[in-house]
Amino acid sequence: MSTFAIIKTGGKQYKVAEGQKLKIEKLTAEEGGEVVFDEVLMVSNSDNLSLGQPKIEGAKVTAKVVKNGRARKIIILKYRPKKRYKKKQGHRQHFTEVQITKISA
Repeated sequence: MSTFAIIKTGGKQYKVAEGQKLKIEKLTAEEGGEVVFDEVLMVSNSDNLSLGQPKIEGAKVTAKVVKNGRARKIIILKYRPKKRYKKKQGHRQHFTEVQITKISA
């Protein structure tokens, strides 16, 4: 079993391991830059488990920003039968793709 952590960013929680790439809510970071997540809720090594209440003091996860972008368009369609009401709207969510480089507890 490898080392993993659970971090909180953008109002969501993610289970991350070293070397993993993931798309998260947009951050104000340049491509190629480094970002540090200090809201670490749990860290698990091969032999021990650390839980925070609510977060672990002094623990941090370091990641490298791979790219900033926008996801595929999703269509929101509101429709009321027999009322002549139809509303179509599109949305593209901004994201930041990061690669986890280091987990330290």
